[in-house]
Amino acid sequence: MGNVDLIQVSKRYGAMEAVAAVSLAIADHEFVVLLGPSGCGKSTLLKMIAGLEEISDGEIYIDGTLVNYVRPAERNVAMVFQNYALYPHMTVYDNIAFPLKMTGVPKPETHERVQRAAKSLGLETLLDRRPEQLSGGQRQRVALGRAIVREPAVFLMDEPLSNLDAQLRVQTREELLRLHARLQTTTVYVTHDQIEALTMGHRIVVMRGGVVQQVGPPQDVYDEPANTFVAAFLGSPRINLHEGLLDRSGATVNFCIGDLEIPLPDRLAHLARQAGIAEEAALGIRPEDTAVHLKTDHDQSGRVVVPATVALVEPVGSDLYVSATTNGRSWTARAAARLPVTPGQPIGLGLDLQRAHLFGADGRNLALTG
Repeated sequence: MGNVDLIQVSKRYGAMEAVAAVSLAIADHEFVVLLGPSGCGKSTLLKMIAGLEEISDGEIYIDGTLVNYVRPAERNVAMVFQNYALYPHMTVYDNIAFPLKMTGVPKPETHERVQRAAKSLGLETLLDRRPEQLSGGQRQRVALGRAIVREPAVFLMDEPLSNLDAQLRVQTREELLRLHARLQTTTVYVTHDQIEALTMGHRIVVMRGGVVQQVGPPQDVYDEPANTFVAAFLGSPRINLHEGLLDRSGATVNFCIGDLEIPLPDRLAHLARQAGIAEEAALGIRPEDTAVHLKTDHDQSGRVVVPATVALVEPVGSDLYVSATTNGRSWTARAAARLPVTPGQPIGLGLDLQRAHLFGADGRNLALTG
């Protein structure tokens, strides 16, 4: 079993609170990703689970056992670090076998477990090599092998792919997913990379300033962000997020950005009236829900079209990212790769307001409040 339960776990360094009262239940076999910017407390939280950092308040349970005062080596967890931490004078075999030798596992069993771990990672032909003879991806697989060979209840991974180049990162990410599918070991994975979080996690935990902002399946968190921070942090290109005023004086509710008035659909208008919020609000629309129209007033799908001027065109192969401005505000749209647009060109931006988000002045998503 590999259940991990955090109950009001906090970490303070003097007056600074690095992690603030985090409560989280991680189920056996689950792959949970701690996601957030540098300094948000995700690595500190991981190290507290591992026992490498003392907690200031709260309780941590692994398989129902309180481990606050249990030594790291006795917690039945294995940690994979960002920097591999391999012994340069040892072969791949000896690096993988090292934790078993340190705990007195008999040689025949050690050999069997090393061979099994090496096979699962495609390292069988590299066991006689030293780390200096390996690529970055191979070194990271050796570090994973050293964790796997312990057969722990929980894997703890602290940004294990951040030192790899883009292609190796994708390959190793796929290897990790296949490995988890085979081993079904509970995994807590730290990253600041949203692509890793969205593609790997059963659930993601978005953190900011030591505080958990939202927990849920990746697609749910992307589709229904709890607040403006989560909305802006998840998604590339970033969500179009504009502050403005709500005009509820007429039959319809308009979102006003300066002189630009955007009539809200019934769903968002109802949220605005129901919440009884003040005039200040923020409207969020993702680039994939923002269409580019070469005719500035034409949309056959019922979207609201706002006039804009192209500022920047970024071809990325399969798509075209178009940055445009209206009323001094910048918008980004995801368009077809070969759409003929150039900087300075007037266009229309078709806003799919059925997929838009309305946030209150406090930054919270009105659809998720109350």
